[in-house]
Amino acid sequence: MNWRHAMPKYWPIWAALVLLRSFARRDYPTLLRWGRALGRFARRLPLPQHRVVRRNFELCLPELDAAARERLLREHFEEAGISVTETALAWFAPPERLLQLVRFEGLEEVDRLVASGRGVILLAAHFTTLEIGARFATAARQVHAVYKPSRNSLVSEFFRRYRGAVSAGMIASDDIRTMVRVLKAGGVVWYAPDQAFRGKGAEMVPMFGIPVATNTATSRLARLTGAAVLPYFVERLPGDAGYVVRIGPALEGFPGPDSVTDTARYHALIEREARRLPAQYLWLHKRLKNIDMSAPDYYK
Repeated sequence: MNWRHAMPKYWPIWAALVLLRSFARRDYPTLLRWGRALGRFARRLPLPQHRVVRRNFELCLPELDAAARERLLREHFEEAGISVTETALAWFAPPERLLQLVRFEGLEEVDRLVASGRGVILLAAHFTTLEIGARFATAARQVHAVYKPSRNSLVSEFFRRYRGAVSAGMIASDDIRTMVRVLKAGGVVWYAPDQAFRGKGAEMVPMFGIPVATNTATSRLARLTGAAVLPYFVERLPGDAGYVVRIGPALEGFPGPDSVTDTARYHALIEREARRLPAQYLWLHKRLKNIDMSAPDYYK
């Protein structure tokens, strides 16, 4: 531990990590109950995220009437609350306990590609199951997980050292060189590049029919490395039945001649899954952003 991480400003982070570690010792049904209760409590608070979620519903699910949107908002906050308590499992539970909660579909295709020496990109997306979904991948196979470095140095150090110890390795989202090296060596990389992105290489790509600032790096990674790209989606099952991870077949003709078209295919997969499991998609995120100020600000 860096001595600076003992300073008072980091104490809340330490407290949260200790609390999550204590949660991990609880049984799964209890964690679900606590998570739903946390989500219901958060929904009653005057949080700005309420407006973000409602605005996303207006723009992305215009077919829903006002009553349906409010029902979905309640369900979504419960699912988001569960994502907090299940993070305790993702970070601190042993892999054998995690694997008892999940059923995989399509894992044999990953094994076949790895056995052939070809790299694999497990192309995930930001649903409320994101954290535990990444951990399922690293618990089941030797998988490198891509993460976005935090501005908080303690959080970044935790991800780098602790999470790196329970996976084949952690790769920062801006470390393209390491991703290329792993994929060229026939490794597997779990990657979720679907957040709003305005950095180098950003493109405006339609999502829910709206052009938004998007990271198109998946297309370039596949072209540079020859890696197969397999959709990776996680569903939180009703009650306490656990999860199912669905790994789709490798995308045919990917990459194509243009990265925007490739990424639009990825967005279409996300949209289909978000409409199938609307409460579990991460509507709390301001996804519908533009690269510059010349386009509308949908959240203003």
